[in-house]
Amino acid sequence: MIKNVLLAFIPIFVAVDAIGVLPLFTSLTEGVKKKEKSKIIFQSMVTAMCLAIGFIFLGKAVFNLMGISLGDFMVAGGSILFYIAVADIRGPGKGSQYANQELGAVPLGTPLIVGPAVLTTSLIIIGEYGLPATLISVLINILLAGLILSLSGFIIKILGKSGSRALSKVTNLLLAAIAVMLIRKGIVQIFHL
Repeated sequence: MIKNVLLAFIPIFVAVDAIGVLPLFTSLTEGVKKKEKSKIIFQSMVTAMCLAIGFIFLGKAVFNLMGISLGDFMVAGGSILFYIAVADIRGPGKGSQYANQELGAVPLGTPLIVGPAVLTTSLIIIGEYGLPATLISVLINILLAGLILSLSGFIIKILGKSGSRALSKVTNLLLAAIAVMLIRKGIVQIFHL
């Protein structure tokens, strides 16, 4: 069981990409007070956990019921990520364009912490490592993402303000590239059905 959890943990860790979310979190919450940031982090973790657990149990059934393929889901999720990346790259870099009340749920909880990559990876690894190992690895990764976001102030102090802004822009560019990759893979999957 422990071996399966460790094997399931690695692909979910890569899919969650908490380090990659950090600069986005910083740019989205710039100027937000520490107490409000804590609420946003908590909301993002609750949203991510609910979505991931719900999807693990109901994802395939919902897809089948609605006639949605995994490719359709990847294209939709990639499109949302691309929009977020482009909006943040174009933005003036001061503060969030999202309401603080929603920021934890969208875009942090989903699609940034738990998005198409995590959901798709979860469905794949259930078959390989089992449901319990997948659930445990997803939950650990979401908690780890919350811890990293909680330490964002400390991590950003090390990088400096200009370093964190530069990292944020580069990360947004990478996020756009990941979004394009998801869209491309989704389109390939749609046409190979």
